[in-house]
Amino acid sequence: MKQRNFRSLAIVAGLALAASSAYAQVKIAYIDPLSGPFANVGEAGLKGFKEAAEILVNQKGGIKGQKLEFVGFDNKGSPQESQIQLKAAIDQGFRYITQGNGSGAAHALIDAVNKWNARNPDKTVLFFNYAAVDPTLTNEKCSFWHFRFDANSEMKMEAITNFLEGDKKMKKVFIIGQDYAHGHQVAKYAKEMLAKKRKDVKVVGDDLHPIGRVKDFAPYIAKIKASGADTVITGNWGNDLSLLVKAAKDAKLNTRFITYYAGGLGTPQAMGASGEGKVLQLTEWHMNVPTKDTEKFALDFNKKYPGVWFYYLRINNMVQMVAKAMNEAKSLDPKEVALALEDMRFKVDTGEVWMRKSDHQAMQPLYISIFAKAGGKNVKYDSEGTGYGWKTLATISQRDSQLPTACIMERP
Repeated sequence: MKQRNFRSLAIVAGLALAASSAYAQVKIAYIDPLSGPFANVGEAGLKGFKEAAEILVNQKGGIKGQKLEFVGFDNKGSPQESQIQLKAAIDQGFRYITQGNGSGAAHALIDAVNKWNARNPDKTVLFFNYAAVDPTLTNEKCSFWHFRFDANSEMKMEAITNFLEGDKKMKKVFIIGQDYAHGHQVAKYAKEMLAKKRKDVKVVGDDLHPIGRVKDFAPYIAKIKASGADTVITGNWGNDLSLLVKAAKDAKLNTRFITYYAGGLGTPQAMGASGEGKVLQLTEWHMNVPTKDTEKFALDFNKKYPGVWFYYLRINNMVQMVAKAMNEAKSLDPKEVALALEDMRFKVDTGEVWMRKSDHQAMQPLYISIFAKAGGKNVKYDSEGTGYGWKTLATISQRDSQLPTACIMERP
């Protein structure tokens, strides 16, 4: 009888230990599309976060001895669904969230997080934004509870138009984008900055299309062809970019594309050889930027997840900076972590990432690159098995990528 009781106690103790181990994790809710037209982008991002957490944090001791874990919540690309998923995450005890695909969803999340934190000061939530680039999010709508790890749309367009300032081949520009906050901002800044820096350039078209709903971009490409544009500027991402460049290829449109996201999932395959020498992108990294640790991480990631291809260096940067903030704060309280994260200067493979305290906007080196045939010194690696990869044309330093902010932050 005593032996049976001892055995029962041992089982109970073992279960308690297993339970405590299961909960010995720092969890971040990943609220992004895991179904619908942008599911492939959302799933790729979640894989990136999980791999970065395991390789860059958990295998190096974790956070206060605990493992970092990212858990997916499907917002279907919808601002309304994002708020529903935020509530679900909070109900499950999450104190940290991340999101990136869609500035509309980011706006909804900032509003909801601000309201929740005002009403629940003892259960605050912190929002890490890895890809939603509407400048308003760190300007008029800036929040102590929000940090952005990607350059915003204005910063990106500043870098692009500075690069185009000396490009005398460009005479006629067509701007096309998704009909939501990000697409509107890309068009706004492109027109304003070109008017200042290239008065000789004419904007011959400015078109918006429904986000995630266009299956055939042939009519839009016909408009571009009819306009006589020699250059297209677009902030499109995901399938909206892949289908756009595919339609351009099918129509044999001999026009240069200046993009934010042409290196993203599926787009290199969609354009193939037709993109050589004609498609440019602006990113914080690409596979042919000389690095050591990131190159190895990317090669291992591509081998582990065939068909996904590593793209977001900023995910790695974010994961490491958040982990550092948590360890330095010696606390998992979101307010203490936020205080440790703001003004952080973090050394990465490409230089330094600075999280500006005044608006919680990350400052980092940026690269303008062009799609080129792989092989040789400058294009060592191709993209998505196409035989073509990215060749750096210009490097923008962290200092040169900075712009003033209109943020007047309310601090707790």
